[in-house]
Amino acid sequence: MLRTIIVAAALGAALGMTTPAFAQLPPGVFAGEHDYRLAAAGAYALDPTHTAVIARVSHIGYSLSVFRFDKTEGTLTWDPSKPDSASLTVAVTTASIATPVPGFAEELAGDAYLKSAAFPKASFVSTAFHQIDASHGRVDGQFTLMGKTVPLTFDVELLGAGKGFMDHPRIGIEATGHIKPSDFGLPSLFGSSIQLVIDAEFAKTS
Repeated sequence: MLRTIIVAAALGAALGMTTPAFAQLPPGVFAGEHDYRLAAAGAYALDPTHTAVIARVSHIGYSLSVFRFDKTEGTLTWDPSKPDSASLTVAVTTASIATPVPGFAEELAGDAYLKSAAFPKASFVSTAFHQIDASHGRVDGQFTLMGKTVPLTFDVELLGAGKGFMDHPRIGIEATGHIKPSDFGLPSLFGSSIQLVIDAEFAKTS
């Protein structure tokens, strides 16, 4: 029941509803609001059950294929009084890639593409945060895939922050960036750019 209510709250937030629409939330459960200052300072851990990491890849110029990575982990160090001092790490298990094309996920995880057996993780480690306004910013960092590391910048939008639930404040974001397949030796089949999108919630741990 709690999960159902939380999902309904998130849907309401996405549709632009305000906090009173969630008046029936159970005691100790608080809806996220569009105010980064409501996420208390401290260490946060990514909630993998409320996180999606996807890659949007050109399908030989006809459309964008969406690949999702189902196993994620990450940490966020956050202080609302000093947003530019934040630090972020996110990693995915490359073998957890999923696609609606039957059998293609296994091929993508194999030696022809992601080489997951030799390189089981892809990761992003931030080096600088740049606040643009109350709900937008940029995060510079280093992205590592298949043993190769390149600079990468994500455009970040705050989706919600607040007291969360079970005494764990939360902050939710969407981050979007682009990598060049050629930087990692991926075939030209993937085009000149792959868009990476991270939709994530982080829960305070300390």
